[in-house]
Amino acid sequence: MAEKKISAAVIKRLPRYYRYLSELLEQGIDRISSGELSKQMKVTASQIRQDFNNFGGFGQQGYGYNVAYLKDEIGKILGLNRNYHVIILGAGNLGHALANYAGFEKRGFVVSGVFDIDKAKIGLKIGQVEVMDMNGLRDFIAAYPVDIAALTLPRSQAAAVARELVELGVSAFWNFAAIDLNLPKEIAVENVHLAESLMRLSYNISNLPRE
Repeated sequence: MAEKKISAAVIKRLPRYYRYLSELLEQGIDRISSGELSKQMKVTASQIRQDFNNFGGFGQQGYGYNVAYLKDEIGKILGLNRNYHVIILGAGNLGHALANYAGFEKRGFVVSGVFDIDKAKIGLKIGQVEVMDMNGLRDFIAAYPVDIAALTLPRSQAAAVARELVELGVSAFWNFAAIDLNLPKEIAVENVHLAESLMRLSYNISNLPRE
């Protein structure tokens, strides 16, 4: 039987489910219905049930969902039941912010290396990680596992660096550069265009109802 293809919209909602369920556990809530969850997430109860049914469903009629179990299962679907070794390319302001964010390691994303070409930054420490020379990237990847490369580089450099990393065996990219990467289809890429996000916010502000 062919594997069922999950829509991008469902995959986009999974991290939100995980976040809300984590908050529910922190509040001491151990059981929730799709209706109660829908009120918090602003997603219909029917949509929630449909989303979960893509993975076999996790609730019981008349019982609802066990919050801890559901969070754990969604975590497994998202691949959060393992650790990922992350390197950051670019030690500017954004690279600093990513390397210093403690929430990543709590989710299993461990920053193991930060690289830059600026001699003034090489050798400095960001959190527990020392900034290394980009020229040592090949040797680092040969010696240590790298699951994800976060690109916080200028767009003029990002494409060439990404291609080099693919050749070195890196298969997943978190791309903050202002360019869409043209990489082989078997490479996973998550593009984060901050300026586009602000433009969407600008549109929404401009179209708010006026009195």
